[in-house]
Formats: sequence, C-alpha cells, structure tokens
Amino acid sequence: MSPAGGWRPLSIVFVLGMGMAAAGGGSCPSGCSCGYLEVNCTGRQLHQFPSAIPLDTRQLIMAANKVSYLPAVELSFLADLVYLDCQKNLLGDDLDFTFVGVVKLVYLDLSFNNLTQVTFSTFSQLLSLVVLKISDNPNLVAIEKDAFANNTWLRHLDVSRTGLTFLDASTVQDLPNLRLLGLSANPWHCNCSLLDFITWMTESSVHFPDADNITCYTPEALHALKMPAAEVQLQSSCQTQLHKQDYIFLCFIGFCIFFAGTVVAWLAGICAVIYQIHSRTERFRAGLMGLGSHLGPPVPPLVYEHLQSQVLCRITLKVALHWM
Repeated sequence: MSPAGGWRPLSIVFVLGMGMAAAGGGSCPSGCSCGYLEVNCTGRQLHQFPSAIPLDTRQLIMAANKVSYLPAVELSFLADLVYLDCQKNLLGDDLDFTFVGVVKLVYLDLSFNNLTQVTFSTFSQLLSLVVLKISDNPNLVAIEKDAFANNTWLRHLDVSRTGLTFLDASTVQDLPNLRLLGLSANPWHCNCSLLDFITWMTESSVHFPDADNITCYTPEALHALKMPAAEVQLQSSCQTQLHKQDYIFLCFIGFCIFFAGTVVAWLAGICAVIYQIHSRTERFRAGLMGLGSHLGPPVPPLVYEHLQSQVLCRITLKVALHWM
C-alpha cells in the first residue's frame, strides 16, 4: 500500500470530523452576535426565528424583536439549550407543544408578549424549568389548574401585570420548590372562588414581590384592598347564609313535597278500595250462582240485579268507611 493510499482513510475521517464540528458549532445567524455557547439577537427587528443557530448553543437571547411564532422543530435541534429569553416579542397563544425538544431548559422569559392562556401542554415537557417569566402579557386571562403540574423544580414564577382575575390555589401550592411568585398589578376578582388562593397566600412562605400592588380590582367594595386583607371580609361573606327568598323557596319545596305525598296516598287508597270492591263483587256473584244451582229454579234476572245492587252498595259503604 502506498503512503498516499494509507493516509486517505485518515483524511476522510478528518474531513468528516471537521464537518461534524462545523455542524455542531454552526455559523452565527445573520444580524446576531455569538460567543461561547451563546447567541444574542437582541433588538435586531427579527420577524421570525433565526436560522443557522449553532446546535451546541446553551443560551439564546431573542429579546426586543417582532417574532410571533416559535417553531418547535427548529427549537428541538437545540437539545442542550438551558436559557431562552424571548421577552418583548409578538408571541401569541399557539405555544402548546412548542418546547417539547428543549427539555433541559432552566430559564424561560416570555414576558411582554401577547400570550392569552397557559395550558398543561404549554410547559409540560420542561421538567427542569426553574425560572418562568410570563409577566406583562395583558391578554393573558387564563392559566389552567394543572398548567405547571410537571414543573416541580420551578422556583421563580412571575405572572404580574397580566389580565388574570383568578388563579386556582392548587396551581401554585403543589409546586414544592416555589420560592418567589409575582402577582402584582393584576385585575384580581376577589370573590368566594378566590378565597382559597388568598388563604394560601397568607399561610405560605413564598415571597411575593411588590406585595403592596397585589390588590383586589373587583368587586367595588373591595377595590384597591390588598388581597391578604380581603380574606377576613370574604370569609364572613362567603359563609352559607339564607335570605328571605331562600326561606320562601324552601317552604314552597316542602309544601310541594307534602302535597305530592298526599295525592299519592289518596290515589293509592282509591285503588285499594276499587280492588276490594271488585274482589268482593266477584265472590258475591259466584255465591249467588252457586246458591241458585242448589235451590233449583234460577233466580229471575230482575231479582238477581236488585240483590246484587244492594249488596254492592253495602260493600262499597263498608270499604269506604274502613279507609276513611
């Protein structure tokens, strides 16, 4: 084998290795700046997710752009991504199953966007998530009860300055590692449905930043009142209380039940009387026929009908008196 032929396999391996390294490192996306394991595309007026991001990127910053959609497939190529900052973009409510390929993500900032809801499918694959910022989404009006059920490592959650009026207590109280929860400047509707959440707030060791601005927006009687302070008033007003209309309704229901029972009992009595009259009449007829066969000549029809009517009247009167 010639020396040239001996070096050829090594050269092929070298070229393949350089190609894989280039694919792993990748070229820096146009308009972005790249450092070691970091890509920064802040304020580049991007309208879509940048292409050609190095596959070994750990930190991706896309703040202050005009991106309205995060492609799940392109994100899944960044399997080692741990830090993603997408604040101040135009991301909407189509984030379900977006982060299925970036399971190592620890930090996620989606604040200052157009989110409208958070469902179980939005962050369910982010099992390592520690910090989640979804504040300053004014159209965010709903967070499902089990939205963070899989994010048990979550320590910092910020939902401040959104459109939330209600949050189920179990949504956050089942997060064992939660240490900070931002709730300020939301239009909270402090009614009986929110009482469990407010009670959890007063008893929890979680820190609530900007606590002075965690206030009730509605109803008018509790407007601008701090949510923990509203607990006492809600506890007294949410206890079961019967008003005049409630008593009238209960009396009406009781009367209807009594009347229905009386009618049913009366009908049952009528049916029993009719049954007894019928059975005694049949026995009387059978007796007359037997008597006639033993006495000889048959009883004339008129006499038979007269006797039958008299006996029926007596039986009916007797049975009626018995059931009265």
